[in-house]
Amino acid sequence: MTDLRLALGTIPLGTTVDEQDSSAILDRFVELGGTRLDTADNYPFWQDGCTGDESEATIGRWLAARGNRDAVVLSTKVGARPRTPGDRTLDDVEGLSAAAIRAAVEGSLKRLGTDRIDVYWAHVEDRAVPLEETVGAFGALVADGTVGVLGASNHATWRLERARRTARDLGVAPFTQVQLRHTYLQPRPGVRLPEGGHTLATPETFDYLAAEGDLTLWAYNTLMFGAYTRPDKPMQELFEHPGTTARLAVLHEVASELGVSANQVVIAWLVAHGVVPIVGATRVEQVEEAVAGARLTLDDDLVARLDAPA
Repeated sequence: MTDLRLALGTIPLGTTVDEQDSSAILDRFVELGGTRLDTADNYPFWQDGCTGDESEATIGRWLAARGNRDAVVLSTKVGARPRTPGDRTLDDVEGLSAAAIRAAVEGSLKRLGTDRIDVYWAHVEDRAVPLEETVGAFGALVADGTVGVLGASNHATWRLERARRTARDLGVAPFTQVQLRHTYLQPRPGVRLPEGGHTLATPETFDYLAAEGDLTLWAYNTLMFGAYTRPDKPMQELFEHPGTTARLAVLHEVASELGVSANQVVIAWLVAHGVVPIVGATRVEQVEEAVAGARLTLDDDLVARLDAPA
């Protein structure tokens, strides 16, 4: 079976989704051919009573119970965990100093119950720390075998380019993975996102990815909190413009023609453009829908139709 170009978002596991259901979701994802599990060292710190350990720890217990560490690609992040326990903001986070990165990776390894992380991300930018220090610290983790490949999440394109150039200058592993917010619908130009820390993929992002050739985009918030298919989940204001109406019309036309859900077409469209969609799930049925979407092949004509509306 070919590689499934899909990552399971794990924010709710161990909290809003209990241990038993979390295990069922993870089991089903792997059973269907999924490998990529995307988490962070702060998920979900913003919920009352949570520390940020919960998602990683839940995955770690599942891995220990199943004994299947080699069957998954573990993706986790550093940089956005509040330094003060109980803080629900991003005003004072661990950051990306060499010391913070080393301490964070040890914590993640312990919670995940593993000796290596396959994809390790700089979760947010930290412009208070010299890039040479941050890039050097990440590169050292690859050099000593603690980490497989490196990613930059929620980084401006120019910062990503500068970080990659710094890595070349230092002779260390560069960022090769990029994680940004992206979906089928396009926001109004210049919009300010209501969610702190989120950064949108832009046309410049895709221009840069195409020019570099060795970068892979992982997209989060791909299904927009359920807004494509659930009447009780209205579109966010940032998508309120005429282009949304046109794109939604084509999206639902294609879904109807193929006999699949709009969510599945969105996922398939992202995959067709070389993106790794990250899809969260609170039920096994959502995992099954997402996997079917990632395995759905859209022909060139359908992709062109979906691309066409402005």
